[in-house]
Amino acid sequence: MPPVTRPGPLRILVFGAALRAGSSNARLAQLVARIISDAGATADLASLRDFDMPLYDGDREADEGLPPGALALRDRIERNDAFVISSPEYNASVPGLLKNAIDWVSRVRPQPFRTKNAMLVSASPSLVGGNRGLWALRIPLEHLGTRVYPDMFSLADSYRAFNEDGTLADPGLQQRLTDTVSAFLSLVEADVRYVCLERRWYEFLGDRTEASVTQRAEE
Repeated sequence: MPPVTRPGPLRILVFGAALRAGSSNARLAQLVARIISDAGATADLASLRDFDMPLYDGDREADEGLPPGALALRDRIERNDAFVISSPEYNASVPGLLKNAIDWVSRVRPQPFRTKNAMLVSASPSLVGGNRGLWALRIPLEHLGTRVYPDMFSLADSYRAFNEDGTLADPGLQQRLTDTVSAFLSLVEADVRYVCLERRWYEFLGDRTEASVTQRAEE
């Protein structure tokens, strides 16, 4: 198969899923964006605060349509080749606002998650670094067709984990994060420029906008 021409550097959306501006996940998102830029790609840094939307309500959707915040997030996802989420862990699971945003954006047709690669990172003052929340976050994203990168990065003891310049105080963790982001970018580049990953099935039965996609329930 001949390569698909995509001029210019890769474009990666990076957003922190915590509303607090000084949160550890905002700092981790900024660090990931810096690593992406240093690798020669373009990082589109955002915050969940940039995409304000109400709690999902089917009646409200029917009466008013999709809220501007959901459409704005849809646009940013579509504008980029892949995305990275830096998410806190709330009660060993996904923050409600992040899940709400995913639910709203999944209502767009065609919904944008199905064509993207994603990488998940987290920061937490706990000893598990928010890893349990990332495992929970994989479920709705993979259900929607996102190719979630197998390697996730969780930063424990996050209140003491950063240097003043925004890098990680532990050189080993800094190198592991850099290596993980670099490997993710290599996969995204292969997929975007050479279409190396072929979709075999797509589980989200609410979207039938692409006839060539085999629905898992039809196999």
